[in-house]
Amino acid sequence: MLMKSELILNNDGSVYHLKLHPQDIADTIIVVGDPHRVPLISKYFDRINIKKSNREFITHTGYIGKKRISVMSTGIGVDNIDIVFNELDILSSIDLKLRTLKETKQTYKIIRLGTTGGLNEKINVDDILFSKYAIGIDGIPHHYQYDVNLFEQKLSQEFVQKTNWSKKLAQPYAVKSSDFLWNHMYEDNFKKGITLTMNGFYAPQGRSLRIPLNQPEVLKKCNYILFNNLQVSNIEMETAGLYAFGQIFNHEVISLSTVLANRASGLFSSNPSKSIEKMIKFALSKIASL
Repeated sequence: MLMKSELILNNDGSVYHLKLHPQDIADTIIVVGDPHRVPLISKYFDRINIKKSNREFITHTGYIGKKRISVMSTGIGVDNIDIVFNELDILSSIDLKLRTLKETKQTYKIIRLGTTGGLNEKINVDDILFSKYAIGIDGIPHHYQYDVNLFEQKLSQEFVQKTNWSKKLAQPYAVKSSDFLWNHMYEDNFKKGITLTMNGFYAPQGRSLRIPLNQPEVLKKCNYILFNNLQVSNIEMETAGLYAFGQIFNHEVISLSTVLANRASGLFSSNPSKSIEKMIKFALSKIASL
């Protein structure tokens, strides 16, 4: 039996941060960072049966036709992804009343719909970009014991070498998206690449406003990385964590993003809402047939 200090539940028996019961969540889950994006997606559901919220975590569960889907906000960063992924896995694999592991667990299909910044001029503002691989520098997955063969060691080593990554910082890891979801959702007319997931918005992403950067050339040096014929294409704050936990916890995960900015050209989308809406409609058309 799992101790109360380790498996923390609310008074109603729901998981601590998400405030969800197992029946509240579908097998197919869309995750977004911004809580305000949840209703932008669920408005396309034919009906919504469940609306729950706690802190930055908002969940709507409903149907498109006969397909049951949940959409959930995670907030910003891999530290939040650690909370969300663990509590989703609790819902899939632990009997909350008995506090024991289930004999069989659910495998979730988790699709991230995010926003991102392109890192080279081949990536246009307002493009939809699929993350085939992701490199993370937050270090959070290293707190778990996992089979290193689940991760892309050659890619993380390539990143360290090409960027002269400082040993003062957390050691990078690299992970691949779900092959199953990639084969179902990706289409050749969209961009694909390697996503760089950083643990902050300002200095970690190369933004220097008042305080000098420790590694000011990281983003430029990423242009020299080529792995399985893919370049480092974009930068954001969640995808590598999702891919890492997908491998560690054995759930299917894919991330696609709308490119709102291009760091190489300095451009920003003139109509972000329209671009995000385009991504949502495309993703829902694919998810409905999963």
